[in-house]
Amino acid sequence: MKRNPIADDGDELHFCSTCAFSAACMEQGFDKGRLGELHVLVAHVGPFQEGEHIFREGDPFDAIAAVRAGTVKTYVTDSEGREQVQGFFLPGEVIGLNAISSSRYPCNAVALDPVMLCRFSFPDIAALATRVPGLQQQLFRLLSQDIGKAALLAGNYTADERLAAFLVSLSRRYAARGFSRSRFRLTMTRTDIANYLRLASESVSRGFSRLQDLGLVAVDRREIELRDLPRLESMASSILRD
Repeated sequence: MKRNPIADDGDELHFCSTCAFSAACMEQGFDKGRLGELHVLVAHVGPFQEGEHIFREGDPFDAIAAVRAGTVKTYVTDSEGREQVQGFFLPGEVIGLNAISSSRYPCNAVALDPVMLCRFSFPDIAALATRVPGLQQQLFRLLSQDIGKAALLAGNYTADERLAAFLVSLSRRYAARGFSRSRFRLTMTRTDIANYLRLASESVSRGFSRLQDLGLVAVDRREIELRDLPRLESMASSILRD
C-alpha cells in the first residue's frame, strides 16, 4: 500500500495509477493505445509550486484537469476580501467541473504543494464521450461527486462531527486510489481546514487534541494516523450517511 499520494506515469499502453478516467475507458475495451488512435489530447502540465494558481475566478474555461500528484485547493473571495475554501482535490480527482455550465471558472484553484496535472481539452473529451459511453457516465459520476463534496458539511453538526467526517472522507478518497487509508499527510493548513469546515481555527486545533486524547488519531504536525477508523466513521455517520 502506497503511503504518499504520488502517481506513477504509466507508459504507452498503461494509464497513470491515479487516472480519473481509466476504469471507464477500460470497461469499454479502450486501452491507452487505442485512445491514442482516437487522437485524445491529454497534456501533462506542471509542476505548479506551492501557492501557484492553476486558474483564477473569471478565467475563460476550456479544460478540466485531473490531479496526478499533489493537492489543489479551490476557493472564492468575497467582496470584503475574505477567503472561503470550497474544496481540496487529491490525486485522481478532477478540477474545473463546476465551470462546465458557464464559459468561465467560478473559483480559484491553487497548489498546496508541488502539483502535476493531466489537462483535458473539454471540447475534445466531450466529443470522445459521445463515442465512449462509459466515459460519459464517468463524467456524470465525477460531477455528482463534486456536488456531493460541496454539500458534505451543510447542516447543524458539531465541530468534532465535522472534523471526523473530513478525516474519514480523506481516508476513503486516498484508499480509493491505492494509498494508505490510515496514514497520510495533511497538505492543507489548520486555517484552511477550519475555513472549509466553517469553523474557527481554535475549534479545529481543539478538535484534533480531543480526537488524539480519545485515541482516535495520532497527530505529528501535518502527519496524521487514524488509529480507530470505525469509531471515527461512527462519529461522522450523521454527515456521511452510511
